[in-house]
Amino acid sequence: MSQPIFKIVERKEWQAARPSGVYHGAAVDLSDGFIHFSTAEQVAETARRHFAGQRDLLLVAVDPDALGPKLRYELSRGGALFPHLYAVLPFSAVLWEKPLPEMPDGGHDFSGLLT
Repeated sequence: MSQPIFKIVERKEWQAARPSGVYHGAAVDLSDGFIHFSTAEQVAETARRHFAGQRDLLLVAVDPDALGPKLRYELSRGGALFPHLYAVLPFSAVLWEKPLPEMPDGGHDFSGLLT
């Protein structure tokens, strides 16, 4: 298995998707036409840029090999390659999901989560 990729999701939205067996993405994903993911090296910065101050989030680890050719690594901010899924995310590809703790400054605590 390749290294997991990560998605930060609102707990309520994730739980609402669970009965269908697939996650269609957040509003930004639907607008962009693909589901945004981050690598382990990128996810803390993604949280800082896009989820600061948000509570009740989950960090979801996904097996990229289970997604097939609809997963593409594409150039994004600063020339980094970010994983984008041009399909729905099947829950069968999810390795685990964990609460993403908030810190008093509005950031999120990733210590111990990515291992």
